[in-house]
Amino acid sequence: MRNTWIAAAMALAFAGAAHAGKAPATDKPDQAPTDPRIAAILESLGKVRTVQSVAMSPDGNHLAWAVKTGKGTAIEIADADGQKAHRLTATKDCREGSVAWAADSRHLAFLSDCAGNKPGIEEGKQNDIYVADTAGKAAPKRLTQLKGYVSSLSWRPDGKALGILYVPNATRRASATAAAGPQVGEIGVDNMEVQQVAMVDASGGAARAITPEGMHVYEYSFSADGGRIAYVAAPPPGDNNWWVAKLYATSVNGGDKPVTLVDTNALSGPLKDLQIAVPRFSPDGSRIAFIGGLMSDQGSTGGDIWTVPSTGGAEPVDVTPGIQTTPAWFAWTGPQNLVVSEAAAGTSRVSSYELPAQGAAKATTLFETPMSLGDGRLSMSISLDEKADKAAFAASSFEQGYEVHVADLGGHAAPKAVTRFNAGLKPMWGKAESITWTNEGHEVQGWLLYPANYDAKKRYGMIVSIHGGPAASVLPRWPGVGYGAAPLSALGYFVFMPNPRGSFGQGEAFVQANRKDFGYGDLRDVLAGVDAIEKNHPVDDNRLGLTGWSYGGFMTMFGVTQTQRFHAAVAGAGISNWQSYYGQNLIDQWMKPFFGASVYDDPNVYAKSSAINFIKDVKTPTLVVVGERDAECPAPQSFEFWHALRAQGVPTSLVVYPGEGHGFAQEAHRRDVLARALAWFDRYLPADEGH
Repeated sequence: MRNTWIAAAMALAFAGAAHAGKAPATDKPDQAPTDPRIAAILESLGKVRTVQSVAMSPDGNHLAWAVKTGKGTAIEIADADGQKAHRLTATKDCREGSVAWAADSRHLAFLSDCAGNKPGIEEGKQNDIYVADTAGKAAPKRLTQLKGYVSSLSWRPDGKALGILYVPNATRRASATAAAGPQVGEIGVDNMEVQQVAMVDASGGAARAITPEGMHVYEYSFSADGGRIAYVAAPPPGDNNWWVAKLYATSVNGGDKPVTLVDTNALSGPLKDLQIAVPRFSPDGSRIAFIGGLMSDQGSTGGDIWTVPSTGGAEPVDVTPGIQTTPAWFAWTGPQNLVVSEAAAGTSRVSSYELPAQGAAKATTLFETPMSLGDGRLSMSISLDEKADKAAFAASSFEQGYEVHVADLGGHAAPKAVTRFNAGLKPMWGKAESITWTNEGHEVQGWLLYPANYDAKKRYGMIVSIHGGPAASVLPRWPGVGYGAAPLSALGYFVFMPNPRGSFGQGEAFVQANRKDFGYGDLRDVLAGVDAIEKNHPVDDNRLGLTGWSYGGFMTMFGVTQTQRFHAAVAGAGISNWQSYYGQNLIDQWMKPFFGASVYDDPNVYAKSSAINFIKDVKTPTLVVVGERDAECPAPQSFEFWHALRAQGVPTSLVVYPGEGHGFAQEAHRRDVLARALAWFDRYLPADEGH
C-alpha cells in the first residue's frame, strides 16, 4: 500500500472541528497534547531496551546479541546460559547489529556504523562489515568500506566469505515501508535503486555482486556446501515487484545463468499468483523449500511450506496442506526434517516437521508461548545450534519486556530468559486475555487488554484496534514508543485486538477468506468479537472506539461508514478509496492477488470496499494521521477521507508528518501521533461521572 502526493497539500496538514464547545486537542501540527498522564506513559515506554539481533554459536556454547544502549545498540557475548556477558566493543552511541557466527563458533560477524563518517540511510551512519575473533583479544576487523544500504549478513558455510543484500549508493532503506524517494524525472525509469546479493571475502575487500544487475533480490540463502544460492527476486522497482517475484538458484561464482525454479504466475494450482519467501536448500542440495501463500507485505511472512527440485523442471509441492497454523520461518535440521516457527491463533509456536517421501508433513509441537519471538533476521526466525538441540531468540509479551531467551528443543520445554535487560519494567496497562469466538463458521481469536487498575464493579469504554496487513496477526509483545494498544489500556480502556478472517494463525484458507471482500466478513468477525466480550466484561457499548494503522487504518475508515457503534476513531495511514488508491500507490502489484483483478478490469470490486462511497453515513469523530512520503498508503487517501468528513460536518482532524513513510522513523513523530490519539479518545469517549 503506497504513493506520492503534492507537497502544497501540506498547508492543509491539520484542521480541527470543535465538539461540544471544546477546543481541538492541539492547534498546531507540531504540537502534541500535554496531558501529564500521556507524558508518564511516553516516559515509561521510552525505558524499554529492545534486543535487535540474537545468534547462538553452532557448537551451542555461546550467545551474541545486540541490545539498545543509550542512543545506539551494542553487541554483547555470553555463555549459552546468559552468564559472563560482556561487551564486544567499547563503542558509544553508534549502531551495531546483525550478529552472525561462523561455522567454527569462534568468529563473529556483524554490521556497525561506528566508523561511518557521513550520514547513512534515514538515521545513523554508513554500515560496514566487521569480524571479531572471540577467542582472542584483538579488536574486531573492519572488512569493508561500503557506500549504500546493506542488510541480511550471513556467512557462507565454508567460512571463507560472507553474503549481504546490498544497494550501492542507496538513498533510502530497501523497503516499501520506508519513506518514498522523490517522484521526479521519468517515473519508473529514473532513480531506480536495485538490491543484489553480494559477497565479501572473510579477509576483507570489495563487495562482489553475484546476482544479475537487473534483478532486485529480497531474500537469499546458501546451499550447505556454499556453492549455490537460492533467492527471491524480481525486476525493479523493488518496492512494487515483490508480489510478482520468482524463485531462482545460481552458482555463487556468478558464471552460471540463474535457473528459474518457481514462477507463481505460470502455475495453475493454489499457489498461482501468490508470494514466495524464506527459500532454503535441503542438506544435500537436491531440494529447496520455501513458504508460499497470500501475503500483504514483504517481511510479514506466512503460508504453507512448499518444496521444489533445486535444479528446476517440476512444479512445487505443498507439504503442509490443510494445516491450521501459519508457518513464518523454518530451517532444515535433517534430510527430511524442519524446525518451523509459526503463528497459532494468537501465539507463537515452534514445531518439528517430518517430511515423508510422499504426502503431508507430520508436525510435533516443541513449544508454544504467548509471546512474540525472533532473532532479528526474518519474521519469527530463531537461531539454532548445529544439532538443532537449542534455539535462541529475543521475545516479549504484554507482561514482559524484551529479553534473550533460550529453548531446549529436545526437551520440548518452554523457553527461558537468560538476560534481565527489562526486568525492572512493570506494565502500566492491564492484564491480557486471549478471547475466542465463532462467527459464520469461523473460529476467531483476539487479544483483550484490561484497563489499568481494573475494577470489576465499574464499566469501561473499549477501543477496537485492528492490525495491518491484512495478512498478519496480533501476537503479544511489549510496546515501544509508537502507536499501539497498550497505552490506551493504560489510560483506562479495554483494548480489543482481533485476528479476524484474513489474519495469520489459523491456516491458509482463513488467510484467504477475505479476498475480494475487504471490510465485510472481517468487519463482521470484529463486531461479533465485540459482542462476545460485552457478554462477559463490563464494557460500555456507548463508549466504543475504533483504530488501526495501514489495513487497520482502512478498516477504521470503512468501519465508521458501516456502523454507528463507534463513537470515536483514529485512522492511521489508511485507505479511503481503493479506486483512486490503485493509481496513487507505489505497490499496486499487491492488489491483484487480493482483489482478483486490476481496478481497470473489475472496478466494482474496488468500489464496494471504498469508504468514500459510503461517506454520508459517517457520524463518528475521526482523527486521521499519515506520513508525508508514505508509499504504501499515500497521504492523498487520508486527505480524501478528511476532506469528505469535513464536508459532512463530522468532527475531524488531519495530521501529516513531514518526511515520514509508512513506518515512522523519527521518535518525536512516533511520540506525537501516540499523544494525539490518546487525547482524541479521551476527548470523545468521556467517562460518566463516578466511573
